[in-house]
Amino acid sequence: MKRIVVLAASLVPFLASAAVPEDTPEGVQRFRSLYKELVETNTTLSAGSCTLAAERMAARLKAAGLPDSDLHLFATPEHPKEGGLVAIFPGKDPAARAILLMAHIDVVEAKREDWTRDPFTLIEENGNFYARGASDDKAEASIWVDLLIRFKAEKYQPRRTLKVALTCGEETAGAFNGAEWLTQNRRDLIDAEFALNEGASGELDAAGNRVSHDIQAGEKFPQNYQLEVTNPGGHSSRPVRDNAIYRLAAALTRISNYEFPTEFTDGSRGYFAGMAKIQATKGETEIANAMNSFLKDPTDAKSIALVAARDPSWNATMRTTCVATLLDGGHATNALPQRARANINCRIFPGVSAETVQAKLQELIADPAVSVSMHETRGPTSPPPPLTPAILGPIEKLTAEFWPGVPVLPILQAGATDGEFTNAAGIPTYGVEPVFVGPDLGHIHGLNEYIRVRSLLEGREFLYRLVKTYAERK
Repeated sequence: MKRIVVLAASLVPFLASAAVPEDTPEGVQRFRSLYKELVETNTTLSAGSCTLAAERMAARLKAAGLPDSDLHLFATPEHPKEGGLVAIFPGKDPAARAILLMAHIDVVEAKREDWTRDPFTLIEENGNFYARGASDDKAEASIWVDLLIRFKAEKYQPRRTLKVALTCGEETAGAFNGAEWLTQNRRDLIDAEFALNEGASGELDAAGNRVSHDIQAGEKFPQNYQLEVTNPGGHSSRPVRDNAIYRLAAALTRISNYEFPTEFTDGSRGYFAGMAKIQATKGETEIANAMNSFLKDPTDAKSIALVAARDPSWNATMRTTCVATLLDGGHATNALPQRARANINCRIFPGVSAETVQAKLQELIADPAVSVSMHETRGPTSPPPPLTPAILGPIEKLTAEFWPGVPVLPILQAGATDGEFTNAAGIPTYGVEPVFVGPDLGHIHGLNEYIRVRSLLEGREFLYRLVKTYAERK
């Protein structure tokens, strides 16, 4: 391999009832084993190793018959545990541009004492897989690796070359980011006509019914700001009005009371247009009418407020959002605070600059004693990629086959993915992960993260067929 510095297959029968093609029991068992190995490889920044996870996936690909020349492990001397893998599956038409299949293999921190189950042991229970990374993003990473193994076993050679990029650093701002490194240092390895990535899913309602199959076309931009107040302090027995913690608290209250203006992209307009039809079908006429109203008149504040209050995800796709996430103040229990700080995490709407948001925060605070500084910017910004018929058509066709009656909706991702780096590098990147999740999003980033076993296996079959469709396209 090139370097650059057992669970039972018990769920095969249900696949047929879900109107998806069956893999062999051996194939499902192989996937489950691969998924288990990747999930149980700790890849947190504090104690894990993405490099080890990448090596284990490369070993599986090599065992399946991919040559060393097509397996590119990478890491830097400064970040030896934050490496990744690019695997190349050559196509037969050298004139056809490649397809990039992306996934990050690092995960958010997880403390065993806080979880019901060991976060780094994959546990199947109640029809779900529980573990840190069970969903975000080792589900899709496992699907991509398994996809190449499956194609190799079939002796299938696609028309277009397929490239799988497993990278580290997506979950931690300021850490080494493998996707960014590849765009800057080995663009040749990942060059492609377009990329498929995380960033969207299928929506389930609270009763477990499928609502929509969402496709990401564009994402908001994450930016952290630090609020800081300093003060001479003094003895706590002699309190004064000029208190650093109080001034910071007042600043945070002003920010919490502000809502940024509503904005729309083509993707978010398409989402609300489709969701209005869904809500009308469910009898939620007030919400449906409100969505249709603000699509016609983006200044309809009453309709916007109604929809935003109903679902925080809906609100997040309509505007820039800023929220306090960290607090640090004072130095002793018996002293007036000499310093108080807070972190404000903003998710910025496409086309709005980080400097504009910083200026707005300073304006809202209206206190020269509270400084607002910008932390390191995570990465570049770029406009949303176009959802063309060539991209959307195959997804709509397969969705109708797998889940009849479930609409495909474009979305603007309120979070952030490594697609920001590939989009900015000129590789249009779409969030396509047909794994259905409920209103709690499977507790990603939180306690007891989980994914429905059925949804994971359905998503695997969907992406298997989708990539084949794209790979043969003229």
